[in-house]
Amino acid sequence: MIAHRTRTKNTGFTLIEILIVVIILGILAAIVIPQFTSASNDARKSNVSSTLQTLRSQVELYKLQHNDNLPNLTDTNNWAYLTQKSDVNSNIPPAAGAVTFGPYMQDVPVNALTGTKVPVIMNGDGTKAVAGADYIYDYNGGTGTGRMWATTDATGAIFVP
Repeated sequence: MIAHRTRTKNTGFTLIEILIVVIILGILAAIVIPQFTSASNDARKSNVSSTLQTLRSQVELYKLQHNDNLPNLTDTNNWAYLTQKSDVNSNIPPAAGAVTFGPYMQDVPVNALTGTKVPVIMNGDGTKAVAGADYIYDYNGGTGTGRMWATTDATGAIFVP
């Protein structure tokens, strides 16, 4: 009787094969991860553009309902003119028995590029932002355009959608 030797074959991956797979995964991750970072920045910019559009339309509505007067978002009340009820003369709280308007917004909007909601700082023409403001507002003592811009960071760089 002839005895056959059976050889057991080791089935597994060599170190070289594993290293090649790890390197390929690393290359793929280096290509894909920046794409997600860019997408999140684009989403933040889109959010700020939408917020600015809403703010601008609410300022226009306020102006229409308050005898062509802009809300003074630069005084000590800041956002109260848009987040609380007021009468035609911009009194907060409204005068007794007066017709009320607003609120135009539920809360002060967060600037998605800075992550905060620092009150509006007046900037006459919108060409030079003020450091620390999340939104820049052309009020100019009530004679401005009512246009609003957002800042991109703490330096006050203006975001123009």
